[in-house]
Amino acid sequence: MTGARVGIVVIGRNEGERFRACLDSLPAGLPVVYVDSGSTDGSVALAQSRGVHVVELPVTPGFTAARARNAGFDLLLRDYGDIEFVQMIDGDCTVDHGWLDAAVPFLAEDERLAVVFGRRRERFPHNSLYNAQCDQEWDVPVGEVRSCGGDALMRVAALREVDGYTADLIAGEEPDLCLRLRARGWHIRRINAEMTLHDANILRFGIWWKRAKRAGHAYAEHVWRHGRSADPDWIRALASMLVWAVLLPGLAVFALVVGLAWSMCWFVVPAMIIALAAVQYGRLVRQGLSKGHVSRYARGNARLLLIAKFAHLAGMLAFLANHARRKRHTLIEYK
Repeated sequence: MTGARVGIVVIGRNEGERFRACLDSLPAGLPVVYVDSGSTDGSVALAQSRGVHVVELPVTPGFTAARARNAGFDLLLRDYGDIEFVQMIDGDCTVDHGWLDAAVPFLAEDERLAVVFGRRRERFPHNSLYNAQCDQEWDVPVGEVRSCGGDALMRVAALREVDGYTADLIAGEEPDLCLRLRARGWHIRRINAEMTLHDANILRFGIWWKRAKRAGHAYAEHVWRHGRSADPDWIRALASMLVWAVLLPGLAVFALVVGLAWSMCWFVVPAMIIALAAVQYGRLVRQGLSKGHVSRYARGNARLLLIAKFAHLAGMLAFLANHARRKRHTLIEYK
């Protein structure tokens, strides 16, 4: 690996054997901090047995990935003040052996580059449609982008300039961070290199639903916090959810009520909505096929994308309810 000073922050909560694999994959000789959010599976003892610096995050004011990453980053800087770059990684991921050698030169050569990340893959994409969908979700275009995911190599100076992650976000902390970085003139780049293997292990619809609900909560909170300056992709996601999960079903209910006076509404409006959904489904299938996806996956993914609108709605409503009651948002855990 290059001579740059790199530290690693790992966060986790009850990742079991996935966390063991994560530790096994980390490059030797680099300072590592593990931040644990209330695990009961022996993760803390395992990390300590490997000589890893451990932070046990207090329950109050509530666990979040953002808070954990900030705590790990703070300890890393306290004990290793000369660190230039920090690799953030989730405890259910393993790091590719060539990742840092590929990534560090990009940050070293471009002083305004704040974040570099590569290809995050699912370890078992064929175990379920949900895992396969995650694998495709990670595959963002190579080049300058607006945001990264949980695994990324970051410039310490940039992270310090924006005061790290927004600690109380229960999801969507990376787009929030990257938005603030870009507002300060920093850049984020996806490079063509293998980075990490992730193990989502989503094998049931209910687990997938919770993950999609969490995404809806993140969309709503991100747009509420940042308004017009919010990430355009997340604004579009929220708008799409409002159309498919609120407006069109609302029109269907209205048609049923009005249909008591005008019987044609019982048929015409619901038929139009079904036709629109069918057209959207076909468009999503063709979009998947154009990306090289097999037909079975393209059809299944299209169905999930449509169903996800209602999970996103549930997440948005949870955010709005908590916000109205001034209640602290709690994690929506899907594992």
